[in-house]
Parts: sequence; structure tokens; C-alpha cells
Amino acid sequence: MKFPSDRERARNALIVAGAIVLGLFLVFVILLAQARAEPIAPTAIHVIDGDTIAVGPAHYRLVGFDTPEAGTRARCPAERMLSALATRRLLEIVAAGGLDLEEVDCRCRPGSAGTKRCNHGRLCGRLTANGQDVGEMLLAEGYAQPYYYDPYAPRPPARWCGRQ
Repeated sequence: MKFPSDRERARNALIVAGAIVLGLFLVFVILLAQARAEPIAPTAIHVIDGDTIAVGPAHYRLVGFDTPEAGTRARCPAERMLSALATRRLLEIVAAGGLDLEEVDCRCRPGSAGTKRCNHGRLCGRLTANGQDVGEMLLAEGYAQPYYYDPYAPRPPARWCGRQ
């Protein structure tokens, strides 16, 4: 039986180390590509309300914030009016362009993603305009309140009708 020389062992170790580094690099590139937001034209986005958009057939609940409800879901006339203002502001932001949309995990109960039991069947996304999170813009301007979905906790009360 012939044993490998020191030079052959070093060469084999170098090949293995190189394969490991290459593998880690490829995993990093794949993860980075998945995490990147995708540029999107303003004309590709249909604003549903202050925190929901549609891109083609896909509806996205924008995460990290909540805006007032519209129509029959509004709990008072003030909420209905504030919903119209938040929706109009999101329309202005979208129309200005420089948009990126990143699909993110909805954090729903296991097995409910993509169903009505998870965000009313909507996907979850983060929309940025010129690198700034749209939710943070709406929060800073008073059109939204912070909201981080937790399927195991009750929804916090909205402040739109004078309740805190």
C-alpha cells in the first residue's frame, strides 16, 4: 500500500478547502439574491389601500405598519376618512417611482401560508421608494401605526377612532 506524500496530502487538503470555500460562497450568493428586493415600475402596482398593494394577480400586505380600514371595515367615520388619506399618500409615493418590492415571510401559523387564514390570502412584502421603507414614511407622516403581525397575540387596538 502506497501512502500519499506530504505534497499530495497538502494538495488534497487545498482542493477540499477550496471546494468548501466555493460552496459557502455559492450559498451566500443564493441567499443574497433571494433577499434582494426587485425593482418595480409604478405602473405595475395597484394600490388597494394604505397598506395593501397588488402586482398583477398577487396581493401584498405591506409589513411593519397598519393603516386605517376603509368601507365597512372602518369602525368610525374618522377611520374611513383617515384611510382615504393614507391610501392617497401611498398612491403619491408609488407614482413618484424608485420602487423595490421584497416578498417577506408573513409569520403566519404553520401550514396556513397562502390561505385565507394567513393575511386573508395575501402575500407579505416590504416596499421601498428610493431606498426608504414606505411603511416608515407613512409612520413618520402620521398615516400609519406600528404593527408587527403575531398569529398568537391579539391585534392591538387601532387609534383611528380616538381609542389608544
